[in-house]
Amino acid sequence: MVDDDFRVARVHRAYVERLDAFRVVGVAGTGEQALAAVEGLRPDLVLLDLYLPDVFGLDVIPRLRAAGHDCDVMVISAAREADAVRGAVRHGVVDYLLKPFDFEDLRGRLERYAVQRGRLRDTVVRGQADVDRVLAGAAGAAGPVAPVLPKGMSAETAGLIERTLREADGTLSATECAGLTGVSRVSARRYLEHFHTMGTVEVSLRYGATGRPERRYRFLGLGMGMGMGMGGERGAGVRASLGRRG
Repeated sequence: MVDDDFRVARVHRAYVERLDAFRVVGVAGTGEQALAAVEGLRPDLVLLDLYLPDVFGLDVIPRLRAAGHDCDVMVISAAREADAVRGAVRHGVVDYLLKPFDFEDLRGRLERYAVQRGRLRDTVVRGQADVDRVLAGAAGAAGPVAPVLPKGMSAETAGLIERTLREADGTLSATECAGLTGVSRVSARRYLEHFHTMGTVEVSLRYGATGRPERRYRFLGLGMGMGMGMGGERGAGVRASLGRRG
């Protein structure tokens, strides 16, 4: 994890370590520390902040490639400038997550990355169709991806929640969605978070006087494609590199 604020890095590290498929192998506070950490630890994935004290984060990526490192990079930053986002795309990052975020935001993106990494690792290219599938999945890593329902989810319930969200006037909470559909709040939240991971639902946070902020969901106007494949996939043994212990 590459972040110049050791307190933020500690929180993000705790998020990552809640996921069985990922293991944090290091934390770095500067671009130079990140380069040294990757050289020594050889991670599969680097979670990269952009506002570093010595270099702009995106400048770390070509130096990693020049040194022969093929690790994936996910940007985690407060940088909202269009130039930063365009630069990240040009450098081939697998995702771009804006700060501040909570565990659910990061979990969805890491799990999506693990699925895509597993597909790339296991792909056997027999013809153009196989190549097209790989490229389509890679293109979707930074945006909406083909809908795949994890085990335990049904297309019927997913379709019901999709219709409810489509017809909502504004945003819905998981509790409100549960009340409108008749499913439990836990189930409603699971489907809504899955749609968010797939890029078809936007999440905003509503802050109250006390307690955790409420997650609000809004349909983005993209078909969720219920009725697609039902099987879930998950990458195994992905190591996330975050240099300095915080």
